[in-house]
Amino acid sequence: MQHLLVTGGSGFIGSNFIRHMLARHPDLDIVNLDVLTYAGNQANLQDIQDDPRYTFVKGDICDASLVSAVMREHAIDTVVHFAAESHVDRSIADGSAFVRTNVLGTHTLLHAAHMHGVERFVHISTDEVYGSTVDGSFRETDNLNPSSPYSSSKAGSDLLARSYFITHGLPVIVTRCTNNYGPYQFPEKLIPLFVTNLLQGKKVPVYGTGKNIRDWLYVLDHCRAIDFVLEHGEPGEVYNIGGGEEKTNLEITHRILDLLGKDESYIEHVPDRKGHDLRYSLDYTKLRALGWEPEYDFETALKATVRWYVENEWWWRPLLH
Repeated sequence: MQHLLVTGGSGFIGSNFIRHMLARHPDLDIVNLDVLTYAGNQANLQDIQDDPRYTFVKGDICDASLVSAVMREHAIDTVVHFAAESHVDRSIADGSAFVRTNVLGTHTLLHAAHMHGVERFVHISTDEVYGSTVDGSFRETDNLNPSSPYSSSKAGSDLLARSYFITHGLPVIVTRCTNNYGPYQFPEKLIPLFVTNLLQGKKVPVYGTGKNIRDWLYVLDHCRAIDFVLEHGEPGEVYNIGGGEEKTNLEITHRILDLLGKDESYIEHVPDRKGHDLRYSLDYTKLRALGWEPEYDFETALKATVRWYVENEWWWRPLLH
């Protein structure tokens, strides 16, 4: 029996990952360590909360004694570390929580994993650590050039993770993904914000010209990729994970409007945010060479995502302020 610790498992990607792993690995016990900030939601996993292979522990990854106790008491041999403050706008307003959780929290986990002999540690990061590029796509060996307090804190945590491999031999793997979308995403991010706004008859706020470009990765493809890296990835390596679906924010906006039968009068252009990177793009040849490919095309997965929010107002309505 494998014993997996997932940090931030009550968040968007973490909850989808836990559900994916329980469905595909019957010999797996999962402990979800989550402090339940505004973005952590126990409703994300209410369908599996009675699964005997699943344990929830409410707690802070910065709490060294708690992290150590969880690893010891549950005989943790594998860690997948999602827990992070992740909303760029919030980091611009106040970056302190981002430094605490993303840097100090990651260090707490790495130290505990080293002390308890964890056999595999996957640190989940972001394409934003590379910064913006007008053309071309970032490879794993490119320099890190983050723009926001959020992405800077993630870059710092990436380097800490790598240092524990180099210095201590902790079998750490770092993954960096592009923009995720799918069910259970907190409605502050572009796609769920726009969908839930439109479902309430509200306009959608498009930053600046709306021409900023992101590569979009369906969350279930991301979960498959992490599962794949756990089995096939090499300790000490970094793997980019992309969806191969680059779209401008305005393209996404128009597609959501179409799917919900709304016209352009629902678009409200708002002042651009500070330090808004123009384009993120990842070269994920390295992971593809090992045998992983995204399965979901954007059009199909976006339709499924919009439909999920339409059908699950019970989930998102309580999250609105």
